[in-house]
Amino acid sequence: MQVSRRAVLLGFGAGMLAACSGGGTTTPASGPDPVLQMVPDPGYDAWVVSFRRRALSQGITANTFDTAFRNAGFLPGVIEKDRNQTEFSRSLQDYLAITASDERVSKGKVALNQYGAVLNEISARYGVEPNVIVAVWGVESYYGERRGTVPVISALSTLAYEGRRGPFFEQQLMAALEILQNGDTTPGNMTGSWAGAMGHTQFIPTSYLGFAVDFRGDGRRDIWSDDPTDALASTAAYLSRSGWTEGQPWGVEVQLPSGFNTGLAGRGTTRSPGDWAAMGIRDMNGRAVPDYGAASIIIPSGPTGPAFMVFRNFTVITRYNNAESYVIGVGHLSDRLIGGPPVRGDFPPDAQGMTLADRQELQRRLTSAGYDTQGTDGVIGAKTQAAISAYEAQTGLPVTGIATLTLLNSLR
Repeated sequence: MQVSRRAVLLGFGAGMLAACSGGGTTTPASGPDPVLQMVPDPGYDAWVVSFRRRALSQGITANTFDTAFRNAGFLPGVIEKDRNQTEFSRSLQDYLAITASDERVSKGKVALNQYGAVLNEISARYGVEPNVIVAVWGVESYYGERRGTVPVISALSTLAYEGRRGPFFEQQLMAALEILQNGDTTPGNMTGSWAGAMGHTQFIPTSYLGFAVDFRGDGRRDIWSDDPTDALASTAAYLSRSGWTEGQPWGVEVQLPSGFNTGLAGRGTTRSPGDWAAMGIRDMNGRAVPDYGAASIIIPSGPTGPAFMVFRNFTVITRYNNAESYVIGVGHLSDRLIGGPPVRGDFPPDAQGMTLADRQELQRRLTSAGYDTQGTDGVIGAKTQAAISAYEAQTGLPVTGIATLTLLNSLR
């Protein structure tokens, strides 16, 4: 049985998001990436010895194994990454501010145009629209700009040894060795995310084995190349084989009627769009949603936040990543790339009572006061937190790094 690419949520695409987002969501580079720092660990070394026996018993040759592990080592930084995944730690509003930012939409439109010819070929073969393929590319690696530089063998072996999800990562490590044994790439070229996802659209090894394609027939399924053709085709093949229906939306933003029974919300409840319309649900232009098949209503930010009617293609995207924020991010970005509007529903205030506009104003005022947040997207990341802390320290306030209305009022 094919293991879902995200059978266990890994947050691969989200791991790239922080590096791609504005609003001070990352710290400036100040030296080598700590994720890449190998640390001696006798326990890891002993684990590799025992794993070697298991790998050879499953058909991996001694030469393949020894070559793969020649420069591999224990990376404690990937364990830290595994504990802090964007889909879990950010609100949907923040997540969409990153995945469907104006810059990401603009760059995606350029990519659609630049690779239009090959995307049309891919779409014709696999029945997945070009904007959907490009949206996955944009969320996963910022259109190939951030494919990851972590050695995959080191990352996967570290996570397999660490043990929290040991069997899953050992399976991925075995698949990575099979890829190397097949001659698809080399250990030095097999780099990716902290969790072992590789290439333009961040395939984990088992999914590569199951879905990657050699689109041009040159004998290699090359998802690592600067040329994204095989990676984009592999993504389309993955979605196609997962049940993508061409011409159907992933979802539609809707308006819920006053008094809507929120107990009916959730992907476990399906109705026809006509049935939902009979309950008073309309799209954002006040029209009944066309019949795209069985649909569910989701309210990911609660009953006062935006609502979506979602269809089969929503479920297909979950095969790529089961996190609801991820699916909405990809779907929404795909719509924006072909002229769709931003989310029109109002998001509720955050835990500190601040709206997106409040957080953006805070960033602007901090920057004007000399505490540069390096962006004003309203996403409170490491740079904004550092600016808040510096302001608090300078003005004699308790240093918290937390964006609050009280802090905003002090800057007004």
